[in-house]
Amino acid sequence: MTPILNLHDIDVTEFLAVLDTCEGNVYLVTNEGDRLNLRSKLCQLVGLTKLIEGGKIAEASIFCENKNDESKLFRFNFFGDTANAQVG
Repeated sequence: MTPILNLHDIDVTEFLAVLDTCEGNVYLVTNEGDRLNLRSKLCQLVGLTKLIEGGKIAEASIFCENKNDESKLFRFNFFGDTANAQVG
């Protein structure tokens, strides 16, 4: 799998809301090589806590198993499109 995008300075609340709408597994991979399945709420809590700086994700790569999820997260990262996710 190759990374579909690198996350930089995104809104964590909106990102988690978009993740909840994903159909397949979505992996966050840190620069240190940690690989976390973000479909798991436990992995979200553990993984994102380490990456959050001032309420924003510092830097990470995202891998998706589902092509629709790739498109959804790509649009969110570049355009801020939350794909009608329930934010907040």
